[in-house]
Amino acid sequence: MNKPDPLSLFKKQIDNLAETVAPIANKKIAAPCFDTALFHRRSDSLGGYMQQIRDNFTQLIACVEAQRGQQVKFLATQILQQIEALTRELSTQTLRKQENQLTQRKKSVDLYQKLAQHQDYERRLHAMIQDRELSLIQTQNFINQQALQKEIAALENRLARCKNALFSIEKSIEKQEDKF
Repeated sequence: MNKPDPLSLFKKQIDNLAETVAPIANKKIAAPCFDTALFHRRSDSLGGYMQQIRDNFTQLIACVEAQRGQQVKFLATQILQQIEALTRELSTQTLRKQENQLTQRKKSVDLYQKLAQHQDYERRLHAMIQDRELSLIQTQNFINQQALQKEIAALENRLARCKNALFSIEKSIEKQEDKF
């Protein structure tokens, strides 16, 4: 019975891996996934790492043909480790995607809580301003009127900042919802 050629086994493994990577090959990855000892060139996509495996395989074939035993052994080990690393990374992609979705949902919930809190601040500031304006109308003392006018001006400034914050939070929520 014939033993399968080791190079054809390698080629088959690489082709299978390439097929698995293909749907997400050009998708950007957040951070470098691998040690520089394993993959010499950094890539911002899994396709870039897949290309390095192919390049190493091409080198391996050349070394086999030139009968350079040490380089063949080194490259074969390197390719195996790269295939294992890329396979592990592929298996974590689903987990990373779920993790990112949970993080996005948490951010969204936090934004809605922040929105509710600021809406409550806005409501209370309106009530405080109305209360001070009512007191101003009823006050006859000039000094008290000036103090109330200063308070009203300060409260209106706080209300303006609160409205700006509300607008900013609403924009952030819209951006979050557009991502989904």
